[in-house]
Amino acid sequence: MTLRTTSGGDGKLDHYVSGEPFDPYSVESMTSEQERYYMASQWQMMWWKFCRHRLAVISGAILAVFYFSILISEFLAPYHLHSRDAQHIFAPPQSLHLFHKGEFVGPFVYGLDYRLNMENLKREYTPNPDKVQPIRFFCSGDSYKFWGLFEASAHLFCPAEGGTLYLLGTDRLGRDMLSRIVYGTRISLTVGLIGISISFLLGLFFGGVSGYFGGWWDTLTQRLIEIIRSFPELPLWMALSAALPVTWSPTLIYFGITVILGLIDWTGLARAVRGKILSLREEDFATAAQLMGASSSRIIGRHLMPSFMSHLIASATLSIPSMILGETALSFLGLGLRPPITSWGVLLNEAQNINVVALYPWLMLPVVPVIIVVLTLNFFGDGLRDAADPYR
Repeated sequence: MTLRTTSGGDGKLDHYVSGEPFDPYSVESMTSEQERYYMASQWQMMWWKFCRHRLAVISGAILAVFYFSILISEFLAPYHLHSRDAQHIFAPPQSLHLFHKGEFVGPFVYGLDYRLNMENLKREYTPNPDKVQPIRFFCSGDSYKFWGLFEASAHLFCPAEGGTLYLLGTDRLGRDMLSRIVYGTRISLTVGLIGISISFLLGLFFGGVSGYFGGWWDTLTQRLIEIIRSFPELPLWMALSAALPVTWSPTLIYFGITVILGLIDWTGLARAVRGKILSLREEDFATAAQLMGASSSRIIGRHLMPSFMSHLIASATLSIPSMILGETALSFLGLGLRPPITSWGVLLNEAQNINVVALYPWLMLPVVPVIIVVLTLNFFGDGLRDAADPYR
């Protein structure tokens, strides 16, 4: 509503007065960008600063694609996880083409001709230009059980009818490497999430209790942390993983590995939380909450922890790469996840033989997503860490 006031006959101009209630937090009522900045919440300032970190934003987008892919792994993979092609064992990657003899055909691959070299007993595959095999999109292919719930056969892309589509080659059993890497993404990335959840809870609990109560709680917790950190990390992982019963199902082995990773990685976060709690427990707001009768758990959980939650989020993000590398290393050494579970580490375990790698180097391709995810997680964590201090 707008009220018009008139000047009468004194010669002054008419002016308008808004009858709407004044909102001090609306952008229109701000007199400058500086006021908008000082009136923003902590999370708003974190978001603004994070958006200015271009490398972190790009890394976040890449991570979002990776984590979204684990929801539809069966749809994205052109073949089923266990589909075998005995006629194309150790087949090399097929190149993707768009033009054939100067004419646009669309995405396609050339079929492979096979012969066995009797001198070195190596399987040799050569592309046949006469076998043009167009790629089908949104097609029906190998059947699968989506998330173990219902049968389906839809795929994002499939080979031509009667053709092959091995963009990253095949392994010793004739299984498509691209499909196995896509399926392995689900296991390798969720290991990091579950492991960091366990580590996060343990670090918050022991670090919060140690920093707030002090005394013998602090002494006992710090000695426990020192004992755990005194062991070499990788040999300790190997010893605990080897202790898992061989009779366990693949699912139990999977959860056992994630629990082991989480139980060992919480010590660094606990010490960081302890230091923050020690510096904040004497602040006025903590003392006021204590005088008002708030319990210790409420003071820690509702007043102290939120004061440095941004730091905790950044720490958790930077800890996930170590979880992924830990699972990959254990599986590569044969002490982690085991078939039929498929992860990036399990796939790399099949490339331990140097002769196989020399003849079939595409078996080392599962290391590429490991490098990409670890780098993007570190860049993303660096961006969060910088954004956690918006006043800097």
